[in-house]
Formats: sequence, C-alpha cells, structure tokens
Amino acid sequence: MTALRKRMLEELQRRNYSPNTIRPYLYAVSDFARYFGKSPDKLGDEHVRQYQLYLLKEQKLGIETIVGRIAALRFFFVKVLRRPYRQVDLVYPKRPERLPVILSEEEVARLLESANSSYHRVILITLYGTGLRREELCRLKLTDVDSQRMVIHVRQGKGNRDRDVTLSPRLLEVLRAYWRWRKPKTYLFPSLQRTRPEQPITSKTVWYAVREAARRAGIKKKVSPHLLRHAWATHLLERGTDLKTIQVLLGHVDLESTTIYLHLSQRHLQSIHNPVDALPVSGLGAKPTLRKKKGE
Repeated sequence: MTALRKRMLEELQRRNYSPNTIRPYLYAVSDFARYFGKSPDKLGDEHVRQYQLYLLKEQKLGIETIVGRIAALRFFFVKVLRRPYRQVDLVYPKRPERLPVILSEEEVARLLESANSSYHRVILITLYGTGLRREELCRLKLTDVDSQRMVIHVRQGKGNRDRDVTLSPRLLEVLRAYWRWRKPKTYLFPSLQRTRPEQPITSKTVWYAVREAARRAGIKKKVSPHLLRHAWATHLLERGTDLKTIQVLLGHVDLESTTIYLHLSQRHLQSIHNPVDALPVSGLGAKPTLRKKKGE
C-alpha cells in the first residue's frame, strides 16, 4: 500500500466511513491515477474534467456511479491533500428523479415461496418483515432479537445510528423455528463457509438469495434487497401506518426521504378525488363521433 493510499484510508476511517464506502472511494482515486498514468497528487482540475468526460462519454457509466466517483475525488483533494475547497472544480451530473418499482404483496409472497433454500427463505422473510438494509440484516445478532419488547435492535445502522424495528409475532415464530433448526450462536445469520466460522453472512449472500428467488418466481421486475425494503414501507403505508412511524422504522433522518412512499401507495393514489370527475360538462363519457366532411 502506498503512503498516499494509506493516508486516504486513515482519513476515511477517522471519519468512521463504512467499509462499503471506503472500498469504492479508494478504487475511484486509484482508477483516476491509472487513467493518466501518474500519482493522483500530481493531477489537477483539468485532469478531473477530462476524467469526468471519460466516465460519461467512453465508459458510459450510470449517473449514480459517476456521482460516487466525484465524491471520492472531492474527498481526496480536500480532506487528504488539503487543497482549498474552492479550487476543486467538480461538477455533479444531475440525477434523474425516478420512483422505485414496487412489488405487490402477491409478488412478495411468490418471492418468499420461491427461495432457493429454507435458509434463504428465512433471510428473505426477515428482510421483508423488518425493512432492514441488507448490511444491517447481515450484522444482526441473536441478542438483537428482543421477544420481550417485540422489537429487533439495529446496532449502528446507516449514519452510525441505532434504532428499533417492530418484530411481528409471525416473524418471531419463524425465527424461533429457524433457531431450533440451525442453532446459531452469535450472529442470527452466520456464514455457511467453513473458512469463516462465527462470522456473519456477506451482503452478496443476501443479494443472491433475493435475485435467485425472483428468477425462480418468474418476476420480471429488477428485484434487489432494497426493493423489499421499499415494498415493506409502501405496504405499511397502505395498511394505515403513518409516515412519521415509517420514517423512524426505516431510520430516515428527515421525513422528506419517507414521503416518496406517498407516490408509491395505491391506497393514497386511489383516494384522491380528481377534479375532472366534478366538472359540470355533459357528454364527457359519451362515445366520440367523427364529423363528416362536406361531400362525404
């Protein structure tokens, strides 16, 4: 490891960045240097501009990926090299605003029934039944399942914040049966690899469990672990849970992030009284007729 890479790693760790952020940040700076064949501290604003155009035009990377690369370069120049912020001319491409695709309750049931194994099925039920992010699910320990208070404790979730999520009686029943079967000792979902004893499953395992179940269920939507989180929150809203409660359960910092589920909830969309229905205009529902031209 070079001294510069080590310094960046230390600055990221000092600010308590997660491993899932550290890895792409280090890669972004490394790829930036590799593209020009120089040490990144020898590069400047014009190189950054050329690199951004390269990512957009030649690599044709997605907007989210490019935004992540730019954030990494900004961190490197400002926090590691200590260059003045105003000298770093990094433009963030505008993100397209898209609503996430949502699974219906029927599709979620098909997904769970199509799990590749009993182990994967319990993982999927827990993922949907709690709305956890996949990294949060991987780190769950047996002691986090609180059957007395009927909650699951999420330790150091996104933003290093603790929170509690509801533990439904049905999920508790599933987890108790799972414990009698697998008898995990520390982590709720320990790795099945012999080389990683008493270690949690990886986020890749969760991703594979979801994608494989979606394939077996014949669901054509692009299904991911995060899509189950969106589905859980939307279904909660449709069943009458208020937005503030959903915000707390999801671990959102502000309510604005949670209001997206208003756009996804069929119950809320269908409860709207469209003003076109009240227009005092006759014949709106009549079959349209074409006027005949002269001479026809």
